[in-house]
Amino acid sequence: MQVRYSTSPTSAETATTADLRDIFLVQDLFVPGEVRATYTHEDRMVIGGALPGTGQLDLPAFTDVLGEESHLQRRELGIINVGGAGHVLVDDEKFELEHLDGLYVGRGSEVAFVGTEAAFYFVSAPAHATYPHALLSHQDVEPVALGSADAANERSLFRYVWGQDVETSVLQFGVTVIADGSVWNTFPPHLHARRTEIYCYVDLADDDRVFHFMGQPGHTRHLVLKNREAVISPPWSIHAGAGTGSYAFIWAMAGENNCYTDLAPVAVEDL
Repeated sequence: MQVRYSTSPTSAETATTADLRDIFLVQDLFVPGEVRATYTHEDRMVIGGALPGTGQLDLPAFTDVLGEESHLQRRELGIINVGGAGHVLVDDEKFELEHLDGLYVGRGSEVAFVGTEAAFYFVSAPAHATYPHALLSHQDVEPVALGSADAANERSLFRYVWGQDVETSVLQFGVTVIADGSVWNTFPPHLHARRTEIYCYVDLADDDRVFHFMGQPGHTRHLVLKNREAVISPPWSIHAGAGTGSYAFIWAMAGENNCYTDLAPVAVEDL
């Protein structure tokens, strides 16, 4: 597990590209036969990837960082399968996940990942209570249509866990799929000062990239991401991107509240 520390807006303004990538970009989450993770001090979130292959991978406790004998002793967990079919064991209960299916796991459980072709992305956050597990089928979630083809930002928002339907302490997550021919996500951008958000870009071709924009309005910077890479967006930063080909991204949030609509739009002229 890597550890990333909290940052200030002014440090991002003057950072080199290498510094920005070291602080905000999360790479190499998916390594065959391993569970990789990154802990950020931004709202104490953990993101990670599990690539089980022919074996079974248990969710590590990461005791040296989290301070507990079990990863979910004081945390809740969201999982999305970004690979082929596989399943997750939660206290030995089996949950089948196809591509882009999700799973919410409440506090206090033990988790294991299985699936030769599966690739599991996960995010955890501190939880004050224990809520029921929930399997979230991608094909059963009604998407919200956003943007337009004319603005090159047409996309479908799949809200898996968003403060309704599935009850959580602080965690929210889902998937946004960019329509063919569009390039922009989360544009025009917004801020939400009481929550950290993390994007993981998926379903990109090998030669495609996403130019992810971050920073305060008027002082934006950018990072270039490839498939299955993630970027940490602190509460003071916008989070928007443009891709060179078709893609989707997993969004996950945690913080002081779980009101999905608690955000501040940023006008394009303020960028």
